[in-house]
Amino acid sequence: MATELEELVSFLTCPSPQITKAAVDIVRGLTGSDDGLHSLANHANTLIPALSRLLTALKEVSEAAAEALVNLSQNLNLAAEMVQMRLIDTAMDVLYKPDCSVTPLLVMLLVNLTQLDAGIASLLQVSGTIRNCCFEAENQLQNLLLVSEFLWPALLLPVAGNKIYSDVDRSKMPLELGTALSIEREPVSDPEIRTQALEAIYLISLQEAGRRAFWSVNGPKIVQIGYEDEEDPKVMEAYEQLGSLLIHSSNTEEPSSETSK
Repeated sequence: MATELEELVSFLTCPSPQITKAAVDIVRGLTGSDDGLHSLANHANTLIPALSRLLTALKEVSEAAAEALVNLSQNLNLAAEMVQMRLIDTAMDVLYKPDCSVTPLLVMLLVNLTQLDAGIASLLQVSGTIRNCCFEAENQLQNLLLVSEFLWPALLLPVAGNKIYSDVDRSKMPLELGTALSIEREPVSDPEIRTQALEAIYLISLQEAGRRAFWSVNGPKIVQIGYEDEEDPKVMEAYEQLGSLLIHSSNTEEPSSETSK
């Protein structure tokens, strides 16, 4: 016989919008407590896919589903399961849609999932999408650049080093990024991840709108500080490639930060 939680999860896939809305509201409420999170974790294999499918539902349902996923992702074990289930890909797909109504929540979800190296690696697969979009229709490229503004917290953290940034520097950043850089952090140990992050930022910054977005989050300062502590030659080369683009681009809106030692 199915338990109450199993029945609750099954209601998330019910064809009745009213029943689905009631079920997702209950799930969202349970994610607000440690006991609720613990109980829901036992059903992660069915719960997470069911919630992810609701991200494109009606606004009131998608918001509740997104909030539940954000709360669940604060648990590192559940976050790891979400990454394995390719939830980052799902979140990116939803973000690319022009009518996405849960963008801020999905950004929070991506920030939580990219606390894990596996999450960062998964997100950096977006670099391939960026490369392809550079040769596709203009409207697809513009959609990508709009999304990129929300991805800077996840793309910049791997290359930000582990220093605590000053209040002045953080005041020019989005809240999520500034908060992450206000405390000491474990550096991303894999140089390949750092290289891929810089390559993704470089590809975004090839476009004028991408450079504007990069400046808007104080990206050059982050790259400068990250470069100062970098020791891997391949990663340093990626820093320098990005720095050269910013220095020599005639379309940047602010004077570029120096990235050479």
